[in-house]
Amino acid sequence: MHLHALATAVPPATFTQAECWEIVQRSNVRQRLKKRSMLILQSILRGDHGIATRHFAAPDIEHVFDRTADELNAVFRVEAPRLAGQALTAALQQAGLRAADLDALLICTCSGYLCPGVTSYVAEQLGLRPNSFLQDLVGLGCGAAIPTLRAASHVLAARPDAIVACVAVEICSAAFYLDDDPGVLISACLFSDGAAATIWRNTPGPAGLRASDFGTLHLPAERDKLRFEQRDGKLRNLLHRSVPELAAGAVGQLWADRGSKPVGQVIVHPGGRDVINAITPVLAPHSLDASTRTLARYGNMSSPSVLFALEETLQTTRPGPAGDFWLVSFGAGFSAHTCRIGSSQSDG
Repeated sequence: MHLHALATAVPPATFTQAECWEIVQRSNVRQRLKKRSMLILQSILRGDHGIATRHFAAPDIEHVFDRTADELNAVFRVEAPRLAGQALTAALQQAGLRAADLDALLICTCSGYLCPGVTSYVAEQLGLRPNSFLQDLVGLGCGAAIPTLRAASHVLAARPDAIVACVAVEICSAAFYLDDDPGVLISACLFSDGAAATIWRNTPGPAGLRASDFGTLHLPAERDKLRFEQRDGKLRNLLHRSVPELAAGAVGQLWADRGSKPVGQVIVHPGGRDVINAITPVLAPHSLDASTRTLARYGNMSSPSVLFALEETLQTTRPGPAGDFWLVSFGAGFSAHTCRIGSSQSDG
């Protein structure tokens, strides 16, 4: 399938990590957390851990940890469709299309739950046809963008003339939870909000790019190392200290199975500084600079992040004779997913 547009969106509210630390100091969190927990937050937010700024959609972010589960879900219900719609509108403009031209809309998210899903809200907001196919993918965590593209390829295989849009959107600020667990504390210092939209057809587009060779790996025995659980009705992120090594091992296995076609550029989900550092030697000598820059500018946006890194890469280089782009994402499950982005003129 061929790429016709790629657009991203983030909320306008931007915070440096130092500003986040100042918010923590002014909040009621200080009375609820142990001194050791405050030192962990200070160390990450005041130190150099690969993130410069993050974007949050939740209003009045200073009170995000005081919100009830119902209030957090209300934030997600408003902000997820809004941000997804913003990214998709930009992608449609790139492709010279109207929302009514879309035959299918697939949206992945893990930072909130709606029924009907986010697709219903975006379809109404942008004006999709009533007979457009809507599909919501949930529960795939940070790795969700690539399996969503794979699902789009199946739609295009079933209907070759279709126009399919995919959106990865996360409002992580609607899933913030804080207690004295180190993994929970680290999560609060990493995650942020963003959305990435892509449009696909079976005919070559102006971008001159196509996606192929999807792969996946799931390790359910490691499920509790990285997943959401519910605590007091809120989503609480479980993040084990072994996640960087888990990610490196999973990426290494997918890399070993990538096939014989050359790879010119590797683009990984920028889960965090320690994750990138663990993966770097597995993929050497390929540079992960685009993912590092994405992490610095936006933090970990969960599922959209790998597409932000792809957009960053496409600003300076394209797949060519040296090889395809090899995209890889990973997250809850524990799972990892990959695909190739190559030239529309190349084979396969």
